[in-house]
Amino acid sequence: MPPKKKVRKRTLNSNGDADNEVDSSPKPSLKRKASSSVEPLEGTSATQYCRWLMKSEPESRFENGIDVKFGIEDLKTLPNQTSCWDGVRNYQARNFMCQMKEGQLAFFYHSNCKEPGIVGIMKIVKESYVDHTQFDKKDVHYDPRSKPEKPTWSMVDIQYQRMLKRFLPLSELKEYHLQHRTNGGPLKDIMLFTRHRLSVQPLTTEEFDFVLSLEDQEPL
Repeated sequence: MPPKKKVRKRTLNSNGDADNEVDSSPKPSLKRKASSSVEPLEGTSATQYCRWLMKSEPESRFENGIDVKFGIEDLKTLPNQTSCWDGVRNYQARNFMCQMKEGQLAFFYHSNCKEPGIVGIMKIVKESYVDHTQFDKKDVHYDPRSKPEKPTWSMVDIQYQRMLKRFLPLSELKEYHLQHRTNGGPLKDIMLFTRHRLSVQPLTTEEFDFVLSLEDQEPL
């Protein structure tokens, strides 16, 4: 029998953003799988990205009695179809979020599920700011080492844009990656396969455009 799911209250602030389970929190707890490994802080890359891939779990999984599920359908049900992207606990993934600019696009990727892959597109609507869940002892992403006067973790706000015309499974993307690695092509170095554990990943414009073009093609 699965653990009892905690009842979570969502409210709205003046910006139309949903709350965390603690009434006084300004943002919702967007519960998804964040990388459990904390990597050494890496230097800031000279490369400036403008497209992204962000992973979240669409199927129920309980941590301390809380369901960390958050799929694209959950995002669509929120007010203004907008939420924060909290719970990232990997330094490099956090640093990538700190590069995000308002208006940039990201693929919504379903991970840790029966068939992982890209399901839709969302937009960055608020740039990096402090992730409040790191201070909440009731939250599954609580970090006792992080202090309010010197926060460690950040998040951004994202807004649903649309579903892809068809689901792009990881297996198909991997086939293109292998083809391009052998013969050349935009997905030869895509981070989805070279740094697959990262829950937040940058994409070059060429990578993003090629992946997006696949929605109009027949599956491999």
